[in-house]
Amino acid sequence: MTWSRLFLSAGGVLALGAALWWIRRRYLVATVDGPSMEPTLRSGDMLLVRRTKLVRAGQIVVVRIEDPPPIDGLPPGLEPGGEDELPEKPDHPGWRLLVKRAVAVPGDPVPRQGFPAFRDAPETVVPRHALVVLGDNPDASWDSRDFGFVRGDEFVGVMVRRLAPP
Repeated sequence: MTWSRLFLSAGGVLALGAALWWIRRRYLVATVDGPSMEPTLRSGDMLLVRRTKLVRAGQIVVVRIEDPPPIDGLPPGLEPGGEDELPEKPDHPGWRLLVKRAVAVPGDPVPRQGFPAFRDAPETVVPRHALVVLGDNPDASWDSRDFGFVRGDEFVGVMVRRLAPP
């Protein structure tokens, strides 16, 4: 093998590596786990998500939220061993990725009705670098009604499309 071919091969490998690094930094694949986004998305659906800080109300987003505080017993409607059993602890204790719909973005009025977490919030509009998110199936969703605003550092990205199952 000549030096020029070796150089071109190494350059190709570097270019491929750089392209893969760029894709991984810009996109991720998320898997829906649970019924909170039904009927739009079902448990097991795979999503292509673009890492970005730009979001519009109505878009499906992925956010990184701290685990809820432990509770005694199961929430209403969840029975041990049933289909709706609580999920196992995530791989990263202390936080989890959630798939939700952005319902209010910076500058939008803070929703009060149906959002107990905002009942006493002093803000009248969603602050800069914050979001309000809601599951499409509110009866089975842990969302801004419970934990309030999603801060900018908790926002991961926006769904680009649902991926076909493997």
